[in-house]
Amino acid sequence: MYPSPHYQELDRKKLISVIQKFPLGMLVTVYDNKPLITHIPFIYNTETKTLVAHIDKNNPQYNTLQEGTEATVIFKGPDCYISPSIYESKDQLPTWNYIAVHITGKIHLINDAEIAKNSMIAMTKFLEGSEQRFVLQKDNPKMDRFVNYIQTFEIEITKWEGKFKLSQDKSKADQENTRSALKAKTERSLSEFINSIYRN
Repeated sequence: MYPSPHYQELDRKKLISVIQKFPLGMLVTVYDNKPLITHIPFIYNTETKTLVAHIDKNNPQYNTLQEGTEATVIFKGPDCYISPSIYESKDQLPTWNYIAVHITGKIHLINDAEIAKNSMIAMTKFLEGSEQRFVLQKDNPKMDRFVNYIQTFEIEITKWEGKFKLSQDKSKADQENTRSALKAKTERSLSEFINSIYRN
């Protein structure tokens, strides 16, 4: 990740919060000098300090997940276009603000079916949030079948990279205006976009 000093985020708690709020990561590995990318949810295990996920064994990327293989996971937070019209200071140029976290680490395969089931239960519990409208039970008969078609794995994190491009090089007033724009545009544009995708 391009390390512009203005935008580097080193606060580990903030980086973890991005992963927890936006858990759908982009898993990146390499095969035959070509990148393979899969979008899958991850959970951050606060005890082992690892990322945990599972992948369909029919996915070609599965074959790149060998014990000790290096992988990168990209988590993308909110982003939006910033118009110079919102700045109080003059002579500014358009830009794009965003929040992103890149995690690099080593793959460790989890081949124990019971541990794999527990990881699925933990992920479901986390993703269900505080309401917990659905509880995945370990004795669910579908689990016994499903666990044979997935590969559960964890990533031992060796490198954290956070880039929070939030106009930190601007005045306090301009930073506040861009924060408001990021919040407003993210909420409005996502709602409108989702509606457009479902529209016939």
